[in-house]
Amino acid sequence: MNEYTATRTCPLCEATCGLEITVKDGLAVKIRGDKEDVFSKGYLCPKGAALHELHHDPDRLRTPLVKKNGTFVEATWQEAFEAVEAGLMPLMEKYGRDAVGAYLGNPCVHTMAGITALRPMLKALGSKNIFSASTVDQIPKQVSSGLMFGSPAIIPLPDIERTQFLLIIGANPMESNGSLATAPNWPGRLRAIKDRGGRLIVVDPIRTRTAELAHEHLAIRPGGDPFMLMAMIQVLFAENLVSLGGLDAILNGVETIKTLCQPFTPEAVSTRTGLDAARIRDLARELAAAETAVVYGRMGTCTVSFGALTNWLVDVVNILTGNLDKPGGAMFATPAHAPRKMKAGGKGWGLGRWKSRVKGLNEVMGELPVCTLCDEMETPGEGQVRALITVASNPVIALPNVARIEKCLENLDFMVSVDFYVTASTRHADVILPPAGPLSTGHYDFAFYGLSVHNIANYSPPVIPKAENEMDKWEILYKLAMIFSGQGVAGDVSQMDDFISAMMVGGATKREGSPLFGKNDEIIQALSKHKGPERVLDFMLRTGPHGDGFGMNPQGMNLDKLLENPHGIDLGPLEPRLPGILKTPSAKVELAPGPLAQDVVRLKQALDAPVEGLMLVGRRHMRTNNSWLPNLPSLVSGPPRCVLQVNPSDASRLGLQQGGMAEITSRVGKVSAPVEITEALRQGVVCLPHGWGHDLPGVRMKVARAHGGINSNILTDDLAFDPISNNSVLNGIPVEVRALD
Repeated sequence: MNEYTATRTCPLCEATCGLEITVKDGLAVKIRGDKEDVFSKGYLCPKGAALHELHHDPDRLRTPLVKKNGTFVEATWQEAFEAVEAGLMPLMEKYGRDAVGAYLGNPCVHTMAGITALRPMLKALGSKNIFSASTVDQIPKQVSSGLMFGSPAIIPLPDIERTQFLLIIGANPMESNGSLATAPNWPGRLRAIKDRGGRLIVVDPIRTRTAELAHEHLAIRPGGDPFMLMAMIQVLFAENLVSLGGLDAILNGVETIKTLCQPFTPEAVSTRTGLDAARIRDLARELAAAETAVVYGRMGTCTVSFGALTNWLVDVVNILTGNLDKPGGAMFATPAHAPRKMKAGGKGWGLGRWKSRVKGLNEVMGELPVCTLCDEMETPGEGQVRALITVASNPVIALPNVARIEKCLENLDFMVSVDFYVTASTRHADVILPPAGPLSTGHYDFAFYGLSVHNIANYSPPVIPKAENEMDKWEILYKLAMIFSGQGVAGDVSQMDDFISAMMVGGATKREGSPLFGKNDEIIQALSKHKGPERVLDFMLRTGPHGDGFGMNPQGMNLDKLLENPHGIDLGPLEPRLPGILKTPSAKVELAPGPLAQDVVRLKQALDAPVEGLMLVGRRHMRTNNSWLPNLPSLVSGPPRCVLQVNPSDASRLGLQQGGMAEITSRVGKVSAPVEITEALRQGVVCLPHGWGHDLPGVRMKVARAHGGINSNILTDDLAFDPISNNSVLNGIPVEVRALD
């Protein structure tokens, strides 16, 4: 019997926990937390412990599928890529490149291939109709960060390892494991704040597990966060509590903020927030008085009608209390793969390099918002999306107004999906290209080390060799790039890999003044031992802030060094980085960027809007991760979780019974769900989890079908979005609820 133990970073969420995996005769049979991991130190959640179930899932596709006469049949890779070429290239030739759109799912960010190989594929595709899960998730934070700091990748992080006061708004890291703030064992880190005498306050319409742990829970009305934050800012100015922490010389717009906040007194926002004015006032004072403090907001601050503005105000409060770029406050990571530190200043960043064809919505970070995806598929004319490529995504489950999404996918001329499964979405595809399983690929968290609350680096080689007939995701994406660029199905992926590597190296070695200038051949030779994403990673590590510089710093970082340290390398706590990382033309933090400052007018108009009726919000559970893992038995076991939670007062008024059924109706849809009556919700709020609804005809996921649940996005409205970031509104949806017999 062949048995060995391997270590790996979990790729299933942003926590980046270390795993210890036991493999017997080619099968992963047990997963534990890696106690020697420099970051997670043995912590593990149920999702990571089930990673081998995903890899060995009998429903996970190992062979490409091609639809013939309406039925999927297994095909060779050659046949599958020929079908892609035959289905897409004639459409592009007849209608133009924009006739083929792409929708990219959240898991893309969790893989090396998704970070390194998607861009070449999309560039070869040449379409402006690119969409992703970003606009049902975190894009408001990236928009506000881009406008303030000059790049949407410069995102302030809560230094939870050292803070004495943590204010959490619209986030539940006890269940989600954290997001846009990478840290294993959030429960332990939150308890540590309390153990060292710090203070933890949670603002959320629901008394979540995180709120239960906190010293105080403020049950705000859904959508009330920007009003509360603006009122806190008003108090800081009115009571002379503003302290800029020595950043005065690199801040623009302080006086503008002082003017903008004037109408939003605690008394003026009390009704809109559902919070007592005196408590809002005291909260501002407590933040200002704390030795170190930080405000952290997440999903509840993004998926609302003032998403960008709310995320902006989070950072404004951190700045005005002197907690930006300060240990224990809001800081910035220094990932090992990032470019070396440069001087402050740059071209800055803006919205709308192009606009969507139908509604004229702004492009953001090279993408159009998903709230207009159906418009682009339904509306005839030049640039209409007639075919779609999906990568690791399930829009039928994930996007608002799924009834409309379903019809659009059914009416496409052609659809290609890069995916593990026949899902609610990929069942509409003409070709499915399944990548190798998660334990058969290398892993390094490009995205999340840039969001980490502690600087570390860790690379995981494949644990189980991929089967001979399997392709890694990067190989699939490179092959698609070759097809779209006219090289055809016969093209060799290794040639594409060499070409991309040469372009990457050439860009660095041709710049006069660069320490790599003129060393093109030498560097290409040094990288030749690796291929694919590993070759890209090696180059980025070597040229990063800790890198060996291809010999200039022999003790520095490279991929071999990470391979020699399978439990990761600790690069230290977050350090002050301003002003050096700023990319604004002024080389300063733009505290009051035009689009956000102008949106305050809309906020003022909404201040006096009536707050009536029931509002639907979502919720997380430790065993779920969006719509990724519904087919893993260990994660769907236990009591049913897809239930409608209702406050007792609302339940009594509506005649709802514990365990009975309720009908929930919104502008766009109607569902029925079992009722759970709980005092965890504030009155006027009902709650359904997202990521369910997999029991649809044609879905080939036995466990998921047996535990189908209710798709909450049948109720969410594709016409509701934040006009600054264009992020869809998934929380605070107006609904009507009635009891069913």
